[in-house]
Amino acid sequence: MTRHLTTRSTDVGPVVEHELARTGGLLRLAPCWVPRRFVRPGQRLKLHPDDLYAFGLDRGGIDERWLGSTVEAMNPGRRDDEGLSYAVIGDERLLLRDAVAECGAVLVGEATWQRYGRWPVFSKFFDNQGPIPHHLHQDAAQAARVGREAKPEGYYFPAQMNLRANDFPYTFFGLAPGTTKADVRRCLERWHDGDNGILDFSQASRLELGTGWLVPPRMLHAPGSLCTYEPQWASDVKSMYQSLVDGQAVPRDLLVQDVPPEHHDDLDYLVEQLDWELNLDPTFRERHLLRPRVAREGTGFVDRWVVYGRFLEGDLFSAKELSLEPGATCTVRDASAWTLVCVQGTGTINGEPISSPSMLRVNELSDDEWFCSESGARQGVTFTNTSRTEPLVTLRCFGPGGQATFDV
Repeated sequence: MTRHLTTRSTDVGPVVEHELARTGGLLRLAPCWVPRRFVRPGQRLKLHPDDLYAFGLDRGGIDERWLGSTVEAMNPGRRDDEGLSYAVIGDERLLLRDAVAECGAVLVGEATWQRYGRWPVFSKFFDNQGPIPHHLHQDAAQAARVGREAKPEGYYFPAQMNLRANDFPYTFFGLAPGTTKADVRRCLERWHDGDNGILDFSQASRLELGTGWLVPPRMLHAPGSLCTYEPQWASDVKSMYQSLVDGQAVPRDLLVQDVPPEHHDDLDYLVEQLDWELNLDPTFRERHLLRPRVAREGTGFVDRWVVYGRFLEGDLFSAKELSLEPGATCTVRDASAWTLVCVQGTGTINGEPISSPSMLRVNELSDDEWFCSESGARQGVTFTNTSRTEPLVTLRCFGPGGQATFDV
């Protein structure tokens, strides 16, 4: 239980470096739960049903688990450490953000540290009973106006997290050909009239297990009800453009949460937040749908790219799925640091326990989440599946420099 741990906030560097030496570059991470007030939890995060509203009914249900995060969740009324991951070392815990701040290039690599001065990505599971509102994430210039960063993201739909599809396994992307700026402006004008009709101008794609999507900033999207693994840039900016979703009203403040105050009532500004060429692109599905590509395979294992491709900013993040057959062992080497979550099975990682939990309370620890330093990733991490019957399956999220060399 996390309440039995002492929180260390000073002199974390020597403790972290000692742990990295002991484990071959690994830090064990504690689960990080995030509520959202505009959704209904999908109940597939392996979180105990009694804890779905553990942050309070007014905060909304817990529908997200953040993985390897060094940024806060931008939620109204949030806790001080909401969205931040903790590393667990012995009987202490410390913020991953503090570990990165003190250890720098030792953890994230020299190139990433020199360019960004932080761990600039994270991943998460988001898990909803139904769809979420049609929304976008601002690009770098737009986000900078409110002191934040852009949020490009990728999706992958792991079968292990989707034993049921819930209510709406379809995602709306962009706008239908022929949609005009005046059409979207009229939707925003009707915000308080009930359903503002923004989905009347969009099109949905059926979601397929084992595939994913690449979603650039300024692209309207209304994610469906599959539990989604989402590598992304370390930011939580957004603007909701749909006033009513799944029978639930969306507060207008979520439309302008990351918009400069002087533009909160400027409908033309809000319309221009969209990348119109991207949103009306009839080839969006062809260019942004992701299917797994084998990176490496051998006796008893296969390592696949599941999120890949490039944004205008270059190589930002990517993800791999490693699957080992019962009894198999393999060593994987990567070019950059990564965070990992285990979605099936049990085994070891550099000799440390790793397993996918069956159920967690909100303050319980797990053995399913790890951070690997760049030097540890380059040296190689050894996985062993200790089960006699079940695959060991993990997902790894990489930052800049770890991406596949091919485009979508």
